[in-house]
Amino acid sequence: MQEFGDGEALPPLRVGVAGLGNVGATLVSILQKDGAELTKKLGRQLVVTAVAARSRSRERGIDISGLDWFDDPVALAKSDGIDLFVELIGGEDGPALASVKAALEIGRPVVTANKALLAKHGTQLAQLAEETGAQLGFEAAVAGGIPVIKTLREGLGSARISKVFGIMNGTCNYILTRMGQEDISFADCLKDAQALGYAEADPAFDVEGYDTAHKLAILATLCFGYELAPDKIRVEGITSITQHDIQVAADLGYKIKLLGIAERTEDGIEQRVHPTFVPKGSAIAGVDGVMNAIALETDHVHELLLAGPGAGGPPTASSVLSDILDIARGTRVPPLGVPTDELQPYREAAMRAHDGGYYIRLSAKDVPGALAAIATRMGERGISIDSVIQRSDLSAKAIAPDGSPTRTVVMITQQTLESAVRESLAQIAADGFIVGEPQLIRIETP
Repeated sequence: MQEFGDGEALPPLRVGVAGLGNVGATLVSILQKDGAELTKKLGRQLVVTAVAARSRSRERGIDISGLDWFDDPVALAKSDGIDLFVELIGGEDGPALASVKAALEIGRPVVTANKALLAKHGTQLAQLAEETGAQLGFEAAVAGGIPVIKTLREGLGSARISKVFGIMNGTCNYILTRMGQEDISFADCLKDAQALGYAEADPAFDVEGYDTAHKLAILATLCFGYELAPDKIRVEGITSITQHDIQVAADLGYKIKLLGIAERTEDGIEQRVHPTFVPKGSAIAGVDGVMNAIALETDHVHELLLAGPGAGGPPTASSVLSDILDIARGTRVPPLGVPTDELQPYREAAMRAHDGGYYIRLSAKDVPGALAAIATRMGERGISIDSVIQRSDLSAKAIAPDGSPTRTVVMITQQTLESAVRESLAQIAADGFIVGEPQLIRIETP
């Protein structure tokens, strides 16, 4: 029997890295520092031979003096001096798309951490990889250092997944965690997140929920075998969350988390991103700070929770490296779990009644009959109110345009359709009983 490592040695795998930001620089550092150890584990040397970035002179804490430099990532992707192309540029189009396509077109394996690119062009890129025999790895595109892509593509066997959900954005989770632990506003917490490097200078992509939506679209395709459909996701961010919401949630035994949720139903796939009340005792509620968590509900293992650091240089670079190692070993799986010609056309499921009901916060005019009129409008659409909460310590100091004072009213509904709730709230606003936009948050049952 031939022992592991016996036989003819494989040639070094020459890696080209486009993008030397936090993740790219960390990846190069790991490959340079741990090269000998990786060679022992792999039986093959991994060598970074070339890089591409916008600035050659920028200090990155790594030695690139002996590497080939490319100003153009497309030229790097096509270079005869590399065997594998790593795209860490970012962006759904532009140089990222052009360079990934250039590598795949010549059959060169690609590893990327670019969820926006995959959400928009993933099916096309996977098909191109299949046509040319190239491998396409993207473990780092979803949930940073958590090996969720590998789990879905290789680790669950024949298990049928019915639902995937989780915390997929560290910026939002950090903000909601801080708001829950301290008496701090969303705006102040966001400033702290930016100062610590957890949030971008323009944080809209994160806090409005679109980053989570891109990741959810990728997971939904891998879980259910449907074409990528990021434009079919109902998306709501966390910018409207206030201390009122945080405190009422805590009093009722919940935390607020921004969840991405995709579920298989009889009439299609339901995908949504929104803040959610989750029971304090649940596993997902215990995932705080910049951590991420992905939960899978399957017929074989019921519920599987994967949790870990969701962003940052070392965790994300570690996931990039895991793809590089798989490619070096010759592991081959369809990029999207099944061949692209077997993906089903996306079918959006009809909106269903939500078992856990809804939390509704209103700034209602403090005038006789207002609360009764609001309840009547809810009743007209079959919405049952489980409880009404009025607390003076949560009351916003607001005056309606007509001079009427207002008070904060919180209502908890029983199981109902979100469409019915939103229609009722629109009618209540048209009646002139509330000031500003109402807050609506789903409640997950324990």
